[in-house]
Amino acid sequence: MASAPHPAGGDLGRRIAARRLQLGLSRQDVALRAGAAPGYIEYVEEQSATPGVGFMLRLADALETTVQELSGGAVDLPSGAGRGARRARMAELDEAMCWTLLGDHGVGRIALSSADGPVLLPLNYQVSEGEVVFGTAEDSPLANAADTEIAFEADHIDDAFSKGWSVLLVGTVHAVTDEEAARRLREAAYATPWAGPERRHVMVLVPRRITGRRIVVPDTPGDTEEP
Repeated sequence: MASAPHPAGGDLGRRIAARRLQLGLSRQDVALRAGAAPGYIEYVEEQSATPGVGFMLRLADALETTVQELSGGAVDLPSGAGRGARRARMAELDEAMCWTLLGDHGVGRIALSSADGPVLLPLNYQVSEGEVVFGTAEDSPLANAADTEIAFEADHIDDAFSKGWSVLLVGTVHAVTDEEAARRLREAAYATPWAGPERRHVMVLVPRRITGRRIVVPDTPGDTEEP
């Protein structure tokens, strides 16, 4: 079992802990892979440590990623900049898996039409009873798109293995005009929107079409040759 990290002492520690948990590894597992003591893995995760290059190379290999990713050198670069994996293939996802991958909240993108043409915007979302809930500003492009059809997309890219998934929902978005209903949805949200808590205008997407695809890479964690 992977242990949950204490608050990390710096960005490097947070990235190491997050990647370790993503792979389902304990500190002992990582220490064994990297040829280090478990106590040192704990130290690097929880303190503002500056490990040497040799250790960082071993640690990146143990966590199946790169030194650049761990150190944050790629934080402002778009995902998926690496080469495609050998023997990768595309697999269609059923509706149940699409909802599973979306989870109960996250960050996605909406595509809608405006007076200036098509608009693509990132935003936080919350899943509630087969619908997708957004918090936005009252004068935003999304608020102005009430009662029109929009597209919503969320995805995940695993740069370490050159694979990922994408889910697309298409449907009509509505404003929640009942203040009590809007309040309940805001209170049920996992967190306030990243762009600011002033986005209190609640919109709900009722999807009529849900599709998804996954890039499958054989011989990587979680993937097999089976369709």
